[in-house]
Amino acid sequence: MKLLISNDDGVFALGIRTLANTLAEAGHDITVVCPDRERSATGHGLTLHDPIRAEVVHKMFDPAVHAWSCSGTPSDCVKLALGALIDQPPDLVVSGINHGSNLGTDVLYSGTVSAAMEGAIEGIPSIAFSLASYVSQEFTVAAMFAQRLISQLEKQSLPEGMLLNVNVPPVKLSEIAGVKITRQGIRRYFDIFDQRVDPRGKTYYWLAGEVLEDVEQPEHLHLPQDVMTDVQAIRDRYITVTPLQYNLTDLAGVNCLQKLGLDWIRD
Repeated sequence: MKLLISNDDGVFALGIRTLANTLAEAGHDITVVCPDRERSATGHGLTLHDPIRAEVVHKMFDPAVHAWSCSGTPSDCVKLALGALIDQPPDLVVSGINHGSNLGTDVLYSGTVSAAMEGAIEGIPSIAFSLASYVSQEFTVAAMFAQRLISQLEKQSLPEGMLLNVNVPPVKLSEIAGVKITRQGIRRYFDIFDQRVDPRGKTYYWLAGEVLEDVEQPEHLHLPQDVMTDVQAIRDRYITVTPLQYNLTDLAGVNCLQKLGLDWIRD
């Protein structure tokens, strides 16, 4: 398959090198276009008021991999690749392997998921991969699963407009409990803004805090309760595969608002 790979951890990240090299060794045609530096938590941001620059990357990936570093965001990277750097659309857009999980509401901020989302918007099947640890440097299990999943998608492609958000527990292969098809859970953060003063006496703030995970499964109108959330499943050492879409319309909200009979105010 012809694969376009990006990330938000940047061109020097071990996760993208492991993923790209593993898939290249499996015989896939790989093009990497990723940020030239870390661009985590940039969401689906685009660069509109500055030029976007791209440079060919040498000697960092498998010789079969065609790689570029880009000055823009993860979404910029995918847009630039599709619009200027590659001749034909890829069969699949792959993002990651991210260093750290993308669970629950993380997907709204994640550059990793946004790169995959950009592929889905363009009508290309897309997958985001994340290793659920900021400490572990072992990406091999996640890369192995990526190779297996992509080989399955060669036989049956994803529906248009869908992307898969995959999170892999940071454990040995023998300790993986299995694979779960999950739904998006809830992940909240207790935000702390650390107030500091720079050498010129001006105040600035540094966002800190810690994650608060809701492992109890909130009710879902269209799914049975036995479909686990990604937050809970990753704690149980399952690889989580969560189908996502870019259409954020709240179906229950549409029905609720229709019952209100909203109308324009007339004199």
